[in-house]
Amino acid sequence: MNQTLHTRRRFLRSSVLGGALSWTVPAFLERTFFALDALAASSPIQTLTGKDGPILVILQLAGGNDGLNTLVPYENDAYFRARPTLAIAKSKVLPLSGGFGLHPELVGLKSLHDDGHLAVLQGVGYPNPNRSHFRSTEIWQTASDSENIERHGWLGRYFDSCCEGSDPAVGISIGSPQAPQAFDAEKRRGISFANPSQFRFDVRKSSDPDAAEEFFRSINEMDHEMQGESIGMLDGPTNADGETLNFLQRTALDASISSEKVLETIAKTKPKVAYPSGKLADSLNLVARLIAGGMPTRVYYVSQGGYDTHSNQEGTHARLMEELGAALSAFTADLKEQGNFDRVLTMTFSEFGRRVSENASRGTDHGAAAPMFILGGKIQPGFHGQAPSLETLYKGDLIHTVDFRNIYATILEKWLKVPVEPVLKSQFPTLGFV
Repeated sequence: MNQTLHTRRRFLRSSVLGGALSWTVPAFLERTFFALDALAASSPIQTLTGKDGPILVILQLAGGNDGLNTLVPYENDAYFRARPTLAIAKSKVLPLSGGFGLHPELVGLKSLHDDGHLAVLQGVGYPNPNRSHFRSTEIWQTASDSENIERHGWLGRYFDSCCEGSDPAVGISIGSPQAPQAFDAEKRRGISFANPSQFRFDVRKSSDPDAAEEFFRSINEMDHEMQGESIGMLDGPTNADGETLNFLQRTALDASISSEKVLETIAKTKPKVAYPSGKLADSLNLVARLIAGGMPTRVYYVSQGGYDTHSNQEGTHARLMEELGAALSAFTADLKEQGNFDRVLTMTFSEFGRRVSENASRGTDHGAAAPMFILGGKIQPGFHGQAPSLETLYKGDLIHTVDFRNIYATILEKWLKVPVEPVLKSQFPTLGFV
């Protein structure tokens, strides 16, 4: 028997990718994971296998999410005065507590809240906020002060200081061919690949050749679409040395792999729950499948774009909220079915919120502080932090009450169980959501 084929079969039987995942991803990803497994096998130190230990999933809401129409202060008159056309009516808000409720399209998040799986972090930001998409995203990704420039990301420093000898796939970023700056590290761990929607996890059941050909074209096409004409996630520096940081950067299957074979492979497994359509749901679907397959990954990173709502915000934001809530609800249900929900913590963030007052274009401009959401089976649900004032503002912006690095510190110390200072370069007080 060919030795390579024999090794491949042994890998599929015995590695962390055996079982569910081997029938889940297309052939080119299977081969890539095979190569990553070989790299990990040569490492002198082996860490957690992926079937134990905590997992962090980071969801970036790229473009600057409007926090006030996400977590709505529906009993505050100042909110309605500032937004005569964009304010969400009290009768439509999904009430939580303390005069706050969720956008009416966040039904999925409301269910998670009612089940005790959602923590709401209020007034999150940083001193001397920056309203540039790229600079503010860089601050969040590197955990730097607004006056300082940091090259390496906070997750990259976590990989460097706390993941020595780990698998190359200790961090996986989905949705861009280039890793986010948060992954940038001295030793460049972590991998990135784009377009999970190309994998078509909805599984087309028809063997119609036209449908198969359409599917095959979708795999081979590179899609750089920006949702809502907004920025996507800020990528890290380009690496020209071909290291494993971008090992999964692939845009097509080999010509020898037929579309029918791809369809047949994907059809051999079905997700445990139904996911909605959309790029975010596709990304979280893939994350769930990688977790189910036992990947030794500690951090997954996905992004949802489209939040730069300067004009005609109402319809765009409602669509994004519905996609967000539905995707997170399906992801949570999937993890529960797997028995993995208690070991996964999901954190949302956006580079900034929006101004308190709406603008003349029925939209909102770049702001500062905004809420964050934490989801998981082992979190402390409810509200954390103090809601910022809607009347005491700084240049029209909410003044933050919680530094975002307090949240990072909490996740590092209480969830990932690692020291904070090597990662954040300082100690920050922790919060009680874990």
